[in-house]
Amino acid sequence: MAAISTDTLTSIVPADFARLSALVQDRCGIQLPETKRPMVEARLRKRLLQLGLNSFSDYWRLLFHPVHQAAELIPLTDALTTNKTDFLREPAHFALLEKTVLPALYAAGLGRRKPLRVWSAAASTGEEPYTLGMVLSEWGRTERSFDFSVLGTDISTQVLAQARQGTYSEAAIAPLPEAWRRAYLLRARTASAPAPFRIAPELRARVRFGQLNLMDDDYALPHRYAIIFCRNVMIYFNRKTQADVIRKLTHNLIPGGYLFVGHSESLQSHDLPLVTVAPSAYQWGSLQAGEEV
Repeated sequence: MAAISTDTLTSIVPADFARLSALVQDRCGIQLPETKRPMVEARLRKRLLQLGLNSFSDYWRLLFHPVHQAAELIPLTDALTTNKTDFLREPAHFALLEKTVLPALYAAGLGRRKPLRVWSAAASTGEEPYTLGMVLSEWGRTERSFDFSVLGTDISTQVLAQARQGTYSEAAIAPLPEAWRRAYLLRARTASAPAPFRIAPELRARVRFGQLNLMDDDYALPHRYAIIFCRNVMIYFNRKTQADVIRKLTHNLIPGGYLFVGHSESLQSHDLPLVTVAPSAYQWGSLQAGEEV
């Protein structure tokens, strides 16, 4: 069979693009206005080549097939979104955790009488949840009994598989302080390894991962969380979807818990029961010392 070239693929016709947009909006919450059609075409051409398909029509038959659709939505979402993430991304949030949020929660008993639970709701390849684990570990050095756990979720099983591996390149770990690298990373035995650093097992034991679609009606999580990070996700959603997702996230916070969104995202225009504590950082209700959570 001759190799398929992207040059032989036709463009996506408006009716098919509208059909695709409606599906992605419904299942993933992602907006695809007409202005995004050239970007979508370019990214889907690569997906068609991976699948060995000759046309967008062949791809629609796969994507809209009742049996195959669920499986194809994951690579489709990966193709249409940018899994941009870094260790210590938007560092002001982690400074706020260290100086304000963690002392307040610990004073109320979180991390002492009960584990302090943190959720990274758009975990991607793991840099954010592992950063959270490092920040909490560092903060807890002065408190021997400090107990915490981190949950990282994402819609994509592909990026979650990478996150569970916990392996990273030299460039990826560059934002981390040298002391953190020594404390929380192991170097591969061979210098030629494609990902020469791995998260230390003690930290990996504190961070677990699972698949979750923020568009689901019920997140069915086992706990409510003291801290939720959901950063740089809502830029893909329309206003109604943003409000729906934030309400569901808030429902999974403990009273007095904190929600962090991306610095380019704001909840000010939404009628939600959240109080701004810093730019793109919010608190729901209040938590008194000794209160059950």
